Amino acid sequence: MMKFHFDCVFYYVSDLGRAISFYSDVLGFRLTSRDVVARFDVDGVLFELVPSGERGKLKEGGNARLCLKVDDISQTLEYLKMKGARVGQFQKAENGKLASFQDPDGNEVCLWQYD
Repeated sequence: MMKFHFDCVFYYVSDLGRAISFYSDVLGFRLTSRDVVARFDVDGVLFELVPSGERGKLKEGGNARLCLKVDDISQTLEYLKMKGARVGQFQKAENGKLASFQDPDGNEVCLWQYD
């Protein structure tokens, strides 16, 4: 059985600085780190803000994703394919690999493998 671990919930944002100000100043979330993304600790849950970049204009109504941490993203994608999930290819990121798949209702779930 493949083992999945909760990693984070994240939102794509169009302006990282503005979003950091909102989540820290207005909502009182504690910023724990910032590099390519901003990370907050919300009652022990990792919450990230990710620049939308080439994704362009964000959809109205939200864009949150559940992100699961895995040890081997390639092996995990193969496992999910065998189970009938619709999976995408992984992409290399600054500090790991990212991929996504869809649940039976079409909701996107992300996979993350840290380097």
